[in-house]
Amino acid sequence: MPATPASLHTSASDLVLREFRPPVGRSPVKAAAAAGHIAIVLHDLRGGGAERAVLRLARGMAAAGHRIELILVKGEGVYLNDVPANVSLTVLDRPRVSQAIGALAEHLRRERPRAVLSALTHTNMAVVIAARLSGLPLRVVLSERNQISSKAREACGVWQRMLYRAVPYVYRSADAIVAVSGGVAEDLARFGRLPGHKIRVIHNPVFDADVETLMCAPVAHPWFERKGPPIVLAAGRLHRQKGFDILLEAFAIARAKVDCRLVILGEGQERASLLAAAERLGLAYDIDMPGFAENPFSLMARAGAFVLSSRWEGFPNALVEAMACGAPVIATDCPSGPREILSGGQYGALVSPENPQALGLALIETLKVRPDTRASQARAQSFSVPAAARQYLDVLEG
Repeated sequence: MPATPASLHTSASDLVLREFRPPVGRSPVKAAAAAGHIAIVLHDLRGGGAERAVLRLARGMAAAGHRIELILVKGEGVYLNDVPANVSLTVLDRPRVSQAIGALAEHLRRERPRAVLSALTHTNMAVVIAARLSGLPLRVVLSERNQISSKAREACGVWQRMLYRAVPYVYRSADAIVAVSGGVAEDLARFGRLPGHKIRVIHNPVFDADVETLMCAPVAHPWFERKGPPIVLAAGRLHRQKGFDILLEAFAIARAKVDCRLVILGEGQERASLLAAAERLGLAYDIDMPGFAENPFSLMARAGAFVLSSRWEGFPNALVEAMACGAPVIATDCPSGPREILSGGQYGALVSPENPQALGLALIETLKVRPDTRASQARAQSFSVPAAARQYLDVLEG
């Protein structure tokens, strides 16, 4: 293993970056590992795209006849009730991922899964360490779901910056890494200095029968319940990544030409600044931010347009979900995911990021003449849960 940079010589990084070896006195139990189940590790089940995708994946792998265990650091989140009945649930009950490494290692040692899959960078790092400390011959597969270089640039605090600096050393200890798009794979290979053969591209499991069922449910927002102006819909964490500040400017351009309203679903740290921007633009009465929506699909099915205004992405589930619901879609051509999903603009409008004028004009065109979305609905169905489950199982089984 390459030498650790001098700037990372702290107790925490020594634990992360050292050569992992089984605990003294423990011999691997290969027969047990070979016969074991598949464990999936997440921090919690808060209302994010990664969490929803992992639950779909767990359901798909269980439906394919595999024994699946979902391990959570914290037993909380809006998706807790959505854990499939045929997936076992274990909660480590630790306040943060770094404090769950020992408990996770002991749990793996006791239950002896044959493979472990994790998602999101901080959890991935902890899982690699815990798997090695367990002393078992586990196959460790990590899932990287976003532009890791962009996340590293946004990192705040010493610990977060150290975490991303350690990625090249820790990730190479995994058996395989799944990137959710070709763009994420390229970014990860550069940032992590990883060989291409270690990275596999598997698009997120998005389309399933539950989407078709939920899109037909009654709407839970008054603007969608009655006939009125078309609704522009967006969804995601209220964070700079999602570019909602750009969307507000674009909506102001569109609103000057077309009678319409804007609904942004999600929560996050930028709520106050976005509300202030809406007020400043004179649009406060035409914009609503109702928070997290347990069922966004019924709104997507009735939207005049769905907009993904992100500065960067990995593989935006919400874009595919909106396509599956029949919404006309507009997306920024950001790194990465939208261009792959829309096949270069064949299934929806692509505009340059950080360009409210281009986004506003695309909104005007879409709202004035609603496009036929049958082709984009068919495209969304290609990102199915069974297809993704088969590909993940192939990687997990080596």
